[in-house]
Amino acid sequence: MTFKLDSRLEADTLPVGDLALSSVLLLNDARFPWFVLVPRIEGVSELTDLSDEQSAQLMQEIRIATRVMLELSKPDKVNVGALGNIVTQLHVHVIGRFRSDPAWPGPVWGHGTRTSYPDHAATALIERAATLFTAA
Repeated sequence: MTFKLDSRLEADTLPVGDLALSSVLLLNDARFPWFVLVPRIEGVSELTDLSDEQSAQLMQEIRIATRVMLELSKPDKVNVGALGNIVTQLHVHVIGRFRSDPAWPGPVWGHGTRTSYPDHAATALIERAATLFTAA
């Protein structure tokens, strides 16, 4: 089987780069700094579908993404979650949260209307994030 990114994730995100196991995506919502890690393994929907080695690798990549988020956006809090209620393909959200963000202190899911990044802002953010991931 060949890995294929779920079309909904593809439509809602911008590619940042690849780690050993996961593709790193930026959710295209300027209201919240938000990475999505997608393990490039076909057919997995739950964390428990991963082997012990893959699970350990994903945890390491979550830690890297969290460090990058802290450096990139300086949030008050970083939320990490894997829900999969709508998109069943295994993916992990790493979201920078601010006490001043429009959803604080509640969850970001379903809050308001997504605001896409302007092209120039998305390009600059992706370049900076990619540099930080490479250095991590």
